[in-house]
Amino acid sequence: MSDSDSNSNSNSDTETRKIRNICILAHVDHGKTTLADHLIAASGGGVIHPKLAGRLRFMDYLDEEQRRAITMKSSSIALRYKHHSINLIDSPGHMDFCSEVSTAARLSDGALILVDAVEGVHIQTHAVLRQCWIEKLSPCLVLNKIDRVVGRGGWWCGGGDESFEFVEDDEEDTFQPQKGNVAFVCALDGWGFGIHEFAEFYASKLGASAAALEKALWGPRYFNPKTKMITGKKGVGGGSKARPMFVQFVLEPLWQVYQVALDGEGDKGVLEKVIKSFNLSVPARELQNKDPKVVLQSVMSRWLPLSEAILSMVVKCMPDPIAAQSFRVSRLLPKREILNNGVDSNVVAEAELVRKSVEACDTRPEAPCVAFVSKMFAVPMKMLPQRGLHGEFINNLAESGEGDSDECFLAFARIFSGVLYSGQRVFVLSALYDPLKGESMQKHVQEAELQSLYLMMGQGLNLVASAKAGNVVAIRGLGQHILKSATLSSTRNCWPFSSMVFQVAPTLRVAIEPSDPADMGALLKGLKLLNRADPFVEVSVSARGENVLAAAGEVHLERCKKDLTDRFAKVKLEFSPPLVSFRETIEGEVSYMLENLKSLTGGLDYIEKTTPNGRCVVRVQVMKLPPTLTKVLDDSSDLLGDIIGVKSGQTNKGLDTQRSSILEDENPIEALKKRIMDAVEKDILLMTETDKDRAEKCRAKWLKLLKKIWALGPRQIGPNILFTPDFKRKGVDSFVLIRGSSHVSQRLGFVDDSIDGDKAAETSSEVTQALSMEAEHLESSVVTGFQLATAAGPLCDEPMWGLAFVVEAYISPFMGQANESETSHQQQAEQYGIFTGQVITAVKDACRAIVLQKKSRLVEAMYFCELNTPPEYLGPMYAVLGRRRARVSKEIMQEGSPLFTVHAYVPVSESIGFADELRRWTSGAASVLLVLSHWEELPQDPFFVPKTEEEIEEFGDGSSVPPNTARKLIDSVRRRKGLPVEEKVVQHATKQRTLARKVTKHSFIVPWLAVGFSFSFQNLGMNSGCDDNRMVLDWGENQKTIILVFTSYKLMTCYDSNAELIKEI
Repeated sequence: MSDSDSNSNSNSDTETRKIRNICILAHVDHGKTTLADHLIAASGGGVIHPKLAGRLRFMDYLDEEQRRAITMKSSSIALRYKHHSINLIDSPGHMDFCSEVSTAARLSDGALILVDAVEGVHIQTHAVLRQCWIEKLSPCLVLNKIDRVVGRGGWWCGGGDESFEFVEDDEEDTFQPQKGNVAFVCALDGWGFGIHEFAEFYASKLGASAAALEKALWGPRYFNPKTKMITGKKGVGGGSKARPMFVQFVLEPLWQVYQVALDGEGDKGVLEKVIKSFNLSVPARELQNKDPKVVLQSVMSRWLPLSEAILSMVVKCMPDPIAAQSFRVSRLLPKREILNNGVDSNVVAEAELVRKSVEACDTRPEAPCVAFVSKMFAVPMKMLPQRGLHGEFINNLAESGEGDSDECFLAFARIFSGVLYSGQRVFVLSALYDPLKGESMQKHVQEAELQSLYLMMGQGLNLVASAKAGNVVAIRGLGQHILKSATLSSTRNCWPFSSMVFQVAPTLRVAIEPSDPADMGALLKGLKLLNRADPFVEVSVSARGENVLAAAGEVHLERCKKDLTDRFAKVKLEFSPPLVSFRETIEGEVSYMLENLKSLTGGLDYIEKTTPNGRCVVRVQVMKLPPTLTKVLDDSSDLLGDIIGVKSGQTNKGLDTQRSSILEDENPIEALKKRIMDAVEKDILLMTETDKDRAEKCRAKWLKLLKKIWALGPRQIGPNILFTPDFKRKGVDSFVLIRGSSHVSQRLGFVDDSIDGDKAAETSSEVTQALSMEAEHLESSVVTGFQLATAAGPLCDEPMWGLAFVVEAYISPFMGQANESETSHQQQAEQYGIFTGQVITAVKDACRAIVLQKKSRLVEAMYFCELNTPPEYLGPMYAVLGRRRARVSKEIMQEGSPLFTVHAYVPVSESIGFADELRRWTSGAASVLLVLSHWEELPQDPFFVPKTEEEIEEFGDGSSVPPNTARKLIDSVRRRKGLPVEEKVVQHATKQRTLARKVTKHSFIVPWLAVGFSFSFQNLGMNSGCDDNRMVLDWGENQKTIILVFTSYKLMTCYDSNAELIKEI
């Protein structure tokens, strides 16, 4: 290598080490966008005037974001600070947009975790900290809204010190102020500080080193003014009045400035002293302003500038791309174990070279170019730059395939190796791409040309010719090649980056149709564009042919509706009420686990079905799975799909990245097996705490059953299990059992592949051998029937939940002679249908019937709900929760705040409009955040009929029993799906009323007159009128009037117009 090349590489590394890629993560309304405003205003360039910072919310440039005052998407902007380039990504705090947090975290190396100093840590704060840990980001803590604490005057200062205790920091603590990774800020007023600012100021005055003061200013350290020594509390006189150094030297001066500035009659000399001591240049007109808040902001923002505190902490505590990628490479590109020796060594060597380039953040032009696209986002064509790098006019024509769309799709990407430039051709790799499989992976790789590269400046875009590794850019030209996310590489021999982890799943679904059927094409096109523009939305077609849109929550759904109507489809659309998903299970006490296991493996409680041709008899038994095991199977569905779907001898690509709970160096199969065993053990110990003998019997039976897992359902990965039948049990004479195979148990490692203990003794009979071969071919039919049954239960065609089935299917030879002719076989097939289809139907019907027989129950999804409200609105809040069938789990008073925090669980079916109703009943004082928590069984029997004496006394014979909640939910789902519903068509038939006193002349018969008279009123024209207790019937021809007097809708007497009694009843 020449000296010039060496110098250029050194200069390139120096430039890369001055780059910081950071994101701002926090709970909703904790001040992320306000903080970003001040950082943008301080970076220069005239993007935001400092006086508008905090109010403009520059990063929230969408109309919906400004209207709702919340961030809905992650957006990036490039800042400059002391020769450093900082790529700042602002992210949403609302749980509905947590997918945007994942996209921001993947492209960043560090994260600013904002926490409201008064409200404290909330549910989304936990979520973003978990996201930082998963993506291996370096976090810094920013305690925002310190003014709310200082301004209260007494929580930290002036008599409240006894309630404020410092705790010694552990060396392993992530956030420590003395390390410099904690900042105390007020983003709205534009000031903030770290411990080192005050340590440097007091070092000269106290005659101590700045390093020693940094350690002393945080923690239970006290300053003795007599000895001028830093001691513990015992070394200071004054008893309980002693104040920690952080209170004495940091908080009290801040409180004095606030007190003087906000108090119109305060001593202005304190402000002048601060201005003089720190040599601040505050214009006189700002100090003389009549608004005390303006005066306060002028002094504080110049004394403790917010941008200086934050950006200096970012440069000092967060890693550059070279250091960060060497630490994060195990998460981004985990090492693959090559199990097959027949792969091309050159491919493996090149893939390893690419991984090392990513690990080193190689910025050389000749290095392999690798980038990751975390999402696609749409911008209007008019927002693209109109001028090139040299001032020439650019014709921003729509990309190929976009047609007349006004939207242009850009890729939100981070370059991890090499150099990207306009016009470059790259390979687009999907998450399923495997470079070792060669030609079979063609559908997972595409070649594309990059049209343009942009440096993102919030809503603005700056055109650039090229970008090196470590930078965040927007790329045009990939709209037709990437749906959600992808890996870009200059070579095919590259592993794709690991998939991103999302905290929640899209659960709120609506069906969409155009108001005008002629606009169906525009709707389909709009759904396609929306699916690409939103990283979290899901678009599908239901079994009924409806176009279904799935979103994370109500706010996310409202934004999707608006974007679809106004931007993408641009036609009038009709949206159905939200389609809420349910599950179906059976009643079962888990405390009777041993009895359930015995009944499943050897009981006589089964449902038997026979195929129409009589050749196959199906017996099905069912048991309810323990709840912990059911949850593990449901949470591990992605991992189960990879394990079951991967062929033996191939590499298990990306299994260690599917679930964040599996460690990097841990075998995913062994980890999942251990989780299943731990779940079973936990349920056994929970239900048999005192009886050890009973626990051992349960454990032995479960170990036996786990070796017999035939399939999971629905979709091969659900929380329902199909066990192989016990072939040793006595069956039916001349019938052969379809034994199945422990396919899933083998993949999960419960059974050795080389051992097959279910092989029965071969018989010499030709008929039995032929039946055995046929039984082996019918195994897939049994599994298919099980999959169909678990995908659509008997209550309302919703998937089953947490059930274990044993299906015994016996087949017999054809009726009559064994050597029956082929023509007879064909005739039988034409009469009853194909035999495999008959077996599928019999298994499906038997599984559904046994679930109904075992007292089926409905399972509904539950939201975890976190509410914050003032004490005066606790009553209305609880009233709203009561109407929504919510279950309150905790209520706590936030220390130092007038707010109550309430934790509750709300059914998803009851959450529609919950936030709006809560705001309406609390006058907007209460806030709520919902996140999907778990599935919960409804204890009510949807087919309840009074049986005991108490029930019969309360409800009678059952005819007057009102439908319970479970039955109402089932009927609503069946009605939506077009399934038959048992309901009364006529409601309150005995309460028929005439709405007007004079009705046009017509023919009718009064129902309650049919008994009391021997003549009929049919075919007679008459006028009628009615008041509270009588009805007047008036014949037009004879002018004869009959007055009917009745009480409680019973006819009592009948008079004519002369008041003569006609009939008394």
